[in-house]
Amino acid sequence: MGGSNVALFGRVGGGIYTKAADVGADLAGKVGEHLEEDSPLNPGTIADNVGDNVGDIAGMAADLFGSMASSTCSALVVSSTSWPLMVRNDAVYFPLIITSCGLISSLISVQFVHLPKLSVPTKLRIQLVVSAILTSSFLIPVLWILPP
Repeated sequence: MGGSNVALFGRVGGGIYTKAADVGADLAGKVGEHLEEDSPLNPGTIADNVGDNVGDIAGMAADLFGSMASSTCSALVVSSTSWPLMVRNDAVYFPLIITSCGLISSLISVQFVHLPKLSVPTKLRIQLVVSAILTSSFLIPVLWILPP
């Protein structure tokens, strides 16, 4: 519930940036200078586009965080209320370990954005491959250590 509230406020915060930039661009360009809505002569159009991008990124991050928090919490609820799983304490920790392995591998793979002289699609492919390899290499020992 708390993760969903944080995700909701993240989405609303991104919408505030979008709306503020849009209103500012409209007031400066359409009302003040009688320009069209997305005219290149209006410097507020750049702020509007930046606000749209910030709103979209904040919304996507909020959705990802909400999904991750919801799936982790639902796995915790299932593992803590199922009688065969309640006998083993490590079953309750298993969803947290899976989530933490994914978070650690994503924090490491984000650092690969700083590779010099590569195009953006190449950097994204490298990050995808690195995160898949790291997550797999973190999870395989966990799956062997915590048997079902």
